[in-house]
Parts: sequence; structure tokens; C-alpha cells
Amino acid sequence: MKRNLLLLLVSVAAVSAQEGSIVARGNPGDAGLFANGKYLGPASRFTVPEKYMLEPGEYEVVLRDPRYEEFTTKITIAPKKKTTIRYSLTKLPEPQGPFGTLRLGGDGTASFMSVAAGDTGAVYLNNKFYGYVDELNNPNGGLLLPVGTYKLSIRNSSFDMERDVTIQADTETLVPLIKQ
Repeated sequence: MKRNLLLLLVSVAAVSAQEGSIVARGNPGDAGLFANGKYLGPASRFTVPEKYMLEPGEYEVVLRDPRYEEFTTKITIAPKKKTTIRYSLTKLPEPQGPFGTLRLGGDGTASFMSVAAGDTGAVYLNNKFYGYVDELNNPNGGLLLPVGTYKLSIRNSSFDMERDVTIQADTETLVPLIKQ
């Protein structure tokens, strides 16, 4: 049993040692980075590109921001190598108002950070990527949206939330981040 466990640990370490990385540089810098459909996180934070580890292989990479057209490319991750993607997203037409604000936050019992520390959650409205939790869960953050009802989904490795949210004109809608 000990020998099997040791062999398993050695094989996991060997696979991890072969990982390569991906870095995306471009505009807008905070676009969401997806590899083979899986959300990895923002391309950058505070103008510093994020580095994401991936197993060697072929990937379809998509960069998404709700204000821009998507950027899609195919890449090959090589063992122990960094792959850099350069992109510039094309701006979409401005949405029409009236607008309200969506903001995420805790309710005093459990905040998102206590549920999923260190794992940025992807925020979706009506199944379209709109950003990540870090952008929307502070008093100065939020998402300006046209008035209406949206299906809000937040997903990461340890937290899934889905609910309907109604945005009203000139109003901030605060959605508590708690496990359901």
C-alpha cells in the first residue's frame, strides 16, 4: 500500500513538472481567459498578466469581455514552456439605457472569499461571460446593466450559484455570495 501511494505521488509530481503556461497580453487587459471552454481567470490584474499552468497539448483559447467581440485562437502548450498570446478585442456598440448596477457581496454569514479563497469565479448573465467576482464584490465595483431580469450564474472549482436577478433603473442590486 505504501509503495502504491509513493508511486502515485511520484507520477503526479512528474506530470506537474511537465506543465507549461499561458500568458495573454492585450486590450482589454481584464478579459476572461478560457482554454477548451474552461474559465481560467482574467488575462491580467492591475495591468500585470496572469500566468496559468496547463498540461501539454492543443487548446482552443478564447478571450471574452461583454463590451467586445470574442477573440479565439488555437495554441500548443509545450512542457515547461510559456506560451504568450497577443490580442486586441474589437469594441461592440454601446448598450442603450436606462441602467442599473449589479454588485456582489457577502451577507454576514459567508462571503465569496471564505467559500472560494484564491479561486476567481466567473460571472455569467444569461449564459454569457460578464467578468469575474473580484470586479464585482467590492463597494467601488459593479456592473452597469440595462434594466431587465437576468439569469446570474457564478462558477468556480468550489462554488456554484445560479439565480434570477432583476436590475432596476438607477438602483444598485446587491447579490449575496453564499452557497445555496
